[in-house]
Amino acid sequence: MKAPEELQRELRIAARALGRHGLAHAYGHCSIRLDAAHFLVCAARPMGLIRAGEAGQVVPVDGPLPEGVLGEVRLHQRIYQRRPHAKAVARTMPPALMALGTARLTPRPRHGLGAYFGAGAALWDDPQLIRDDARAASVVDVMGDSNAVVMRGNGLVVAAESLAQVVTLTWYLEDAARIELAVRSAGLEQASALLDADECQRRATAAGGIFERMWEFLSAGDPET
Repeated sequence: MKAPEELQRELRIAARALGRHGLAHAYGHCSIRLDAAHFLVCAARPMGLIRAGEAGQVVPVDGPLPEGVLGEVRLHQRIYQRRPHAKAVARTMPPALMALGTARLTPRPRHGLGAYFGAGAALWDDPQLIRDDARAASVVDVMGDSNAVVMRGNGLVVAAESLAQVVTLTWYLEDAARIELAVRSAGLEQASALLDADECQRRATAAGGIFERMWEFLSAGDPET
C-alpha cells in the first residue's frame, strides 16, 4: 500500500514540529492512520532531522512490524487496534514530563491547557523500552480512555483524532508539566488551585480554532508548509 503524498508531507511537518520545539530529541516517532488496517509512521531517524520529501513507512495495524520500523512503533499498533477513533499517535520525550515521571507524577489540571487531560494523564510505572507486544498492550491498558500516558523515565505517548491535535496535546501536556514543576518548586502546591471535573470539561474545547492556531504556531517555519 502506498500512502498519499499529502499525508506523507503532513506527517513530516508534524515530526519536525515535535523536534523543533524540544518535545523529542534523537528518539521518538509519530504516525497517522491510513485506514482500518494500516498507518503511516515517520522515517526512523531523529524527527527534527527528517528531510523534505523523505517518506515514512506504511505499517499494518495487525501483524509483525515491517523491517526498518522502530520497535516501539508497536505502541502505535496497539492504540490503533483498540481505539478506532484514533487517527494519529506521537511518541515523544518532553523534558519537564520526563522529570515529573521519574517521581511517578503527572501534571495536575492547574491551568487551561492542563484541562485537556482531565484529572491528569495516565502513568506507566516502568522505565524500560517497549519492545514486545505484551508490554505494548499493557501500556495501552494503563492508558485506558485517556489521550496520553506518561512512561516513567521513558517519555510520553499521545493519541488523538488528527496530527494537529496530537502535536498540540503533546505541547499542552509539556506546558502543564512546566507549570507543575514551577508550582512545586515555589512551594505553592497547596495554594495552587486545581480545575475540577466540570471546569476541565468546559475549558477543554476545540472551538475557536484552538488546535488549528497551535498547529500554525508549532509548524511555522517548516520547509514544507
